[in-house]
Amino acid sequence: MYRIPLAKPDLTGNEEKYVMEAIRSSWISSLGPYVQRFEQEFAALCGTREAISVCNGTVALHLALLALDVRPGDEVLVPSLTYIATANAVRYVGAEPVFVDVDPKTWCIDPQRIEASITRRTKGVIPVHLYGHPADMDAVNHIAGVHGLWVVEDAAEAHLALYKGQPVGGLSDIATFSFYGNKAFTSGEGGAVTVNNPHLALRLRTLRGQGMDPQRRYYFPVTGYNFRLTNVACALLCAQLERRDHILSRRRHIFDAYNGLLSGVPGIGFQPVAPWAEPVQWLYSITVDEKEYGHSRDDLMRLLAEEGIETRPFFMSLHKLPPFREESSRREEHLPVTDLLSETGMNLPTFTELSDSAIESICSVIRRNAQRS
Repeated sequence: MYRIPLAKPDLTGNEEKYVMEAIRSSWISSLGPYVQRFEQEFAALCGTREAISVCNGTVALHLALLALDVRPGDEVLVPSLTYIATANAVRYVGAEPVFVDVDPKTWCIDPQRIEASITRRTKGVIPVHLYGHPADMDAVNHIAGVHGLWVVEDAAEAHLALYKGQPVGGLSDIATFSFYGNKAFTSGEGGAVTVNNPHLALRLRTLRGQGMDPQRRYYFPVTGYNFRLTNVACALLCAQLERRDHILSRRRHIFDAYNGLLSGVPGIGFQPVAPWAEPVQWLYSITVDEKEYGHSRDDLMRLLAEEGIETRPFFMSLHKLPPFREESSRREEHLPVTDLLSETGMNLPTFTELSDSAIESICSVIRRNAQRS
């Protein structure tokens, strides 16, 4: 076990109380008051007409693509620097993910690289709000509009982040969220889809609930799925959301502490923040320039692990992974920014109960190993 883990859920509010209320009421499945409460509150926070709870973030992406009628033979543009679920969901519906490089100024999909990847088979774009930072949605939406493409925000890592003052989740046709155990707001597993279009909302809810007509019990006009989230999980999320100001404030403090203690360390780079963005502080992210720092990213991760400190490398370039590399090679995809970040980026421990002394310990290891061979 690590002395300082990468992430740890904060369950110090009403989580236990609400879960016990759900259990004692016997509403432990996908119906119950906490489901309705969570969906209403989360929609309000995202500024959308509806939020639809689902069992995890990958399912949220899958459901969004089903609702948009993505089919075999279609192509969907995705950044190569993201968790594999973004591309996997495209494959679930028989379509093919086409990988686009990321912008060094945001680490999110580069709008200037999107147009070159559009073909007659392209049906949509999934911009990912990576490591809590929003993608440039105006630029993405403009290109999509010109070419008649839909847009799905993958906001799995960016709950309550702001783009030009607007919350992510309502900036495109559909948005998806994850509430996995390491996220800023968690139910262990869980997810949500946010949407403004009432017709899409109805289709999402129908597909989520086995395809049953909401007005006619046990009548199934379409083939659906069981993608629902439980009342118990929504009880956890309601408790998390009511403490959102504390959770986000504490995470901002942690990021500020890291920034101050690591500023000026040779070879350590920081996550960029665009002037129009207010990211949510998910995992504190740095890059390691081996020549300037004196150690590679992997060396630094090993040194921290020896001190009982857990870290994570950035996501691997998806276009180089076995499920996707053959098609990517055929398309002659060259994504240098993604590859560089994938090889040099790492995440440091970030959770609300992380103490200032623990942050000092982490940064001390990083500082004392700079330029030390």
